[in-house]
Amino acid sequence: MPNVFVGALGGTIAMSSDSSTDPVRPKLGAEDLVSAVPELLEIADIKSKTIKNVASPSIVVDDILAAYRYAIEAVEAGADGVVLTHGTDTLEESAFLLDLIWDREEPLVLTGAMRSPNLLSPDGAGNLMSAVVTAADKRSKSLGVLVVLDEAVHLAKTVAKTNSSSVWTFQSPSWGPVARIVEREIHYCMKPSDRNSSLPLPALGPINIPIIESPFADEGSWVESIASTKPRAIIVSASGAAHLSMAAAEKLEKVIENGIPVIVASRTGSGKTLTRTYGYPGSESWLLEHGFILSGFLTARKARILAHVLISAGYSGGKLKEKIEAYGA
Repeated sequence: MPNVFVGALGGTIAMSSDSSTDPVRPKLGAEDLVSAVPELLEIADIKSKTIKNVASPSIVVDDILAAYRYAIEAVEAGADGVVLTHGTDTLEESAFLLDLIWDREEPLVLTGAMRSPNLLSPDGAGNLMSAVVTAADKRSKSLGVLVVLDEAVHLAKTVAKTNSSSVWTFQSPSWGPVARIVEREIHYCMKPSDRNSSLPLPALGPINIPIIESPFADEGSWVESIASTKPRAIIVSASGAAHLSMAAAEKLEKVIENGIPVIVASRTGSGKTLTRTYGYPGSESWLLEHGFILSGFLTARKARILAHVLISAGYSGGKLKEKIEAYGA
């Protein structure tokens, strides 16, 4: 049978409490998760390790790089695929970060749970089974990092958490899943036409790239205070297809002149930033003319992760813009 390594990072899938009415907290490790689903041994030979056990809002870059090293060591030890369990709050960002640096053909699969083990109808065991099925299948090779929950398989680049509490929360807006799990078998319906090349591992420590949503009637009063913190870049979640108020756009232009990249994404949650449809001040074509970078299909959250990896690798100016546009296409 295939060899699948399971690394645990915490999250709801690993949480429990003394009673069904008490708030849950991290308690379960990788061995607990695997032993709770003995049917996994019908799919693959399993090895497991607890890498971290925290709620996902507390996951940092260092933790994801530790998970990356675990996955690399697993592949070098003969793993046909690797599964990482992770909290769902920031799972899409961790998956995308791993996807940017994952250069092996073996599948790396992230999964989690929306309902903790102490509740009625918990989904963690089923999600872990689906993730192992995906990691063990040869057809999952060379697809990069995959996210598997609710019997659906998504690319890390396209997946997003779209609902705060429902089990169907993980979707790929604009695209849809690439496969589904039925009766413990994976059924692929789509595969990406190509995949961006992997990038160098990012720097350890803080990311220091804020995301700001530009709201209705935005006067840009926040720009100066954010720029004063000397961020490595600023991500703006803008309306429509990457549109800012004239006031905010003009203030951000001065930030760009001072050497801080400004990357603009759509706050709508799906679709691509445009490039040449509108021409008024603050529109996408105006922004491009004045040195802004548009994120394409990437959400603001993923644009932030990509910017961190690229800036850590030394990209700046035109090269940074070129890379972000390539990954956002």
